Amino acid sequence: MGERNKWLVDTEWLEAHLDSPDVVVVDGSWHMPAEERDPEAEYNAEHIPGSVFFDLDGIADLTTDLPHMLPTSEAFAKAVEQLGISNGKTIIIYDVAGIRTAPRIWWTFRIMGVEDVYILDGGLPKWKAEGRPVTDETTIITKGKFAARFDRGAVCNHAEMLRAIDIPDVEVVDARSNGRWRGTDPEPRPGLSSGRMPGSKNVPFVGLIDESGCLKDTEVMRQQFLDAGVDLSKRIITSCGSGVTAAVLTLALDTIGVKSLGLYDGSWTEWASREDSIIERD
Repeated sequence: MGERNKWLVDTEWLEAHLDSPDVVVVDGSWHMPAEERDPEAEYNAEHIPGSVFFDLDGIADLTTDLPHMLPTSEAFAKAVEQLGISNGKTIIIYDVAGIRTAPRIWWTFRIMGVEDVYILDGGLPKWKAEGRPVTDETTIITKGKFAARFDRGAVCNHAEMLRAIDIPDVEVVDARSNGRWRGTDPEPRPGLSSGRMPGSKNVPFVGLIDESGCLKDTEVMRQQFLDAGVDLSKRIITSCGSGVTAAVLTLALDTIGVKSLGLYDGSWTEWASREDSIIERD
């Protein structure tokens, strides 16, 4: 795949493999509610030829009020089969921002046991900037056959986070902006307090992406975590606003060689809404 990162493919590689029967291209775009954008409508208007749309809010646990929490493995399998995805396929995920929400979809497939899943470096903006093809044609889908193998150990819930903040060998790293993490800027979700989990470190995900929408080089990212005081030898749990951009940190940490990784699925939306959570602010 890519020489720079084992989880990335470049635009040239993808265009050369668009017609491969073993490759499935997935649009994993999603937007914050306040942005008032419809990612599926945008996909219908313009997408990479042959790609399918992954509905982050729809392929989720619909029994909770928390946004886009992981679905059960059975529900996930049924949903991705409808997208034409089968075990053994190579899955390439992109989003309309470059690298923002695609890592969450990448992480979800990884959690469900898929090994050959990758992210298009630079996403749709880089693809279009290079004059590569887009279309509004409906993708013809043949139902797939998918069996999930759920990796429970890589997903953290609220009870585990309450314990984790008191464990010296665990680092919690937050992908939100520094102002939200410090508690000086408001959260985008109405009624939700800003602030941080005790002892957490802050590495805003936007700082890991370069001007072209691509993931930064490995050593640059490593230094950013070190500069934030993150001990890369510890188990690291990533968090963000609702479990989406935390996956950008997970992608970066995996890239630089951190082996023990977890992601807090409910992230700050859950933490700040629970009375038994501890919130620190500047």
